[in-house]
Amino acid sequence: MARVKRLRKRLIIIGAGFGGLNVALRLANADYDIVVVDRTNHHLFQPLLYQVATAALAPEDIASPVRKILREQENTLVLMSEVTRIDVDAREVHLHNHSPLTYDILVVAPGARHSYFGKNEWEKFAPGLKTLDDALTIRENILVSFEHAELCDSHSQAQTFMNFVVIGGGPTGVELAGAIAEIANHAMLKNFKRIDSRNARVYIVEGAERLLPTMSPELGKRAQSDLERLGVEAITGKMVTEITGEGVTVGERLIRSTNIIWAAGNQAARVLETLGAPTDRQGRVIVEPNLSLAKHPEIFVVGDAAHCKTKDETPLPGVAPVAIQQGRYVAKIIADNLVGKETRPFKYRDNGTMATIGRSRAVAEVFGMKYGGFLAWCTWSMIHLMYLTLYKNRARVLIEWLYGYLTGQRGARLIRRPSEEESIKTSLRTH
Repeated sequence: MARVKRLRKRLIIIGAGFGGLNVALRLANADYDIVVVDRTNHHLFQPLLYQVATAALAPEDIASPVRKILREQENTLVLMSEVTRIDVDAREVHLHNHSPLTYDILVVAPGARHSYFGKNEWEKFAPGLKTLDDALTIRENILVSFEHAELCDSHSQAQTFMNFVVIGGGPTGVELAGAIAEIANHAMLKNFKRIDSRNARVYIVEGAERLLPTMSPELGKRAQSDLERLGVEAITGKMVTEITGEGVTVGERLIRSTNIIWAAGNQAARVLETLGAPTDRQGRVIVEPNLSLAKHPEIFVVGDAAHCKTKDETPLPGVAPVAIQQGRYVAKIIADNLVGKETRPFKYRDNGTMATIGRSRAVAEVFGMKYGGFLAWCTWSMIHLMYLTLYKNRARVLIEWLYGYLTGQRGARLIRRPSEEESIKTSLRTH
């Protein structure tokens, strides 16, 4: 069957994360047929994903339907599908449930998954945190662990369920460890009769010599001090050597735990391999200064999928501000009809880095200033609210934060697993 001739050029965007979504939004009135393809139907605000994992927010608070966000754009079609491969020679995107789509311009922004550095067998014991499914799995693991402990007849048996280990001392790891400690010290307090939730032990493991290694040493030290005030034990300068159903081995030390969270590394999406372009050790595509491929200027790669170097030759981090700025930059190139032409290189405006440590505590490097405490927490809260996509999400998150701040409680503590009673009995028999 002959292909129908298209009147306008087609732009395909793979991924509706920060990078891909900003390309689409900036081209709402462009003379292109835009197709946004994502394996889920929602845009996820990943910086707050840890709050879903720790029962502070519900999934719908930080996720918005892609179709709703783009519903006013007459030139944009949204498809929920998984991209299986990209044929750069034929200019086709192959989907698992649809015939191939041809493109004139392609933006690749599929995000990333957690990496276990060749130890993929660890994943079943230490889930990572990249999607809503990941967050809900971790949330229910945390909540169920306290239920397991309540059923135990000995302190030692109960303690195994009340040990929590976070692997990775970056912002995500620090935020998770602080939130779990607050669950034990506040949200779960007086909820149980046979256990004292304050006996929970939270560990954070970082292979570097300090927490938050990408931030200044003084803020890393302050973050560790704040975590220790919450009862978190920080283990730095040591590597995880084994993870099993029994627990985590750090160096020669075994920490017995049934609740391990992985926040230590990222790996780019496998579909990037089909581009045939050079990649780094994390699987990210090494892009030109304008974020395109050297041999295919009609293809742009942004966000977690792109290895884009800075002046000192280090790649940009896979964080939301980078993806947002890259998406807007690529959208301007497309809107100005500069694809394949000489353009100014992408330049990232680094406005700073932040990490929150429980309620009322955070550390921040913003516009060259370094500070912590309540002021940093207010800055963190304000900026994250501002970046949420829909006003509805901002209102819901603000209400939940106010409730949590005033009461110390968490409103998303339902356990939804089927046959949970049998699951608990099975777990107790194996421990």
